[in-house]
Amino acid sequence: MSQPTKVVVITGASQGIGAALVPAYRKLGYAVVAVARSIADFDDPEVLAVRADVSQPGAGARIVEAALNRFGRIDTLINNAGIFVSKPFTEYTDDDYDAVTGVNLRGFFEVTRSALAAMLSRGGGGGHVINLSTSLVDHASSAVPAGLAALTKGGINAVTKGLAVEYATRGIRVNAIGLGTIRTPMHSPDVYDTLAALHPVGRLGEIEDAVNAIVYLETAPFVTGEILHVDGGQSAGH
Repeated sequence: MSQPTKVVVITGASQGIGAALVPAYRKLGYAVVAVARSIADFDDPEVLAVRADVSQPGAGARIVEAALNRFGRIDTLINNAGIFVSKPFTEYTDDDYDAVTGVNLRGFFEVTRSALAAMLSRGGGGGHVINLSTSLVDHASSAVPAGLAALTKGGINAVTKGLAVEYATRGIRVNAIGLGTIRTPMHSPDVYDTLAALHPVGRLGEIEDAVNAIVYLETAPFVTGEILHVDGGQSAGH
């Protein structure tokens, strides 16, 4: 009897790292549920586009329901959707706070809660959650004031370890990658040189650097509770 096709849910899948993860997981043989507020349908029948704002109450349940209706299971969740706003802490507005915490925290909570429930309900359990974080959490830089990133992604790092321990005996792994600055549409090209200088290797990370790290975690069954730094040495120091 052939093994059932595994299924991955990827949030923030319309551009950048999330968009690159769709073909990467298809190469691994997974069916993909690609989630974003605005995303086109795919020609591939093994890729389901779900349009959702993860910061909205009920979004997680709707995404998971769509995944289960189409593919019958969820094996991996990648919490890739995120917002980064850099400014001095006293200049953050209420709108900044609502936007960043809405996606980075509420979005994580919404989708992960429902996805974990789906993983646990499947006979035999098992599953994997991968969270995207930032090295600025544990290696702050005066050149990049990022109080809201520290507030939200610091919590993501902590809950990664907490959930890894909570669900270890039920075969569910939980990991994160702590990113440096990756060349994505999130950053304007006119600051690339400045951002590259934050990394001891002297360059920006590329999308494939993040994708390769996520694929490694997916294929490393003895790794859980890990915050894998993909940051050109930024977290090691300067």
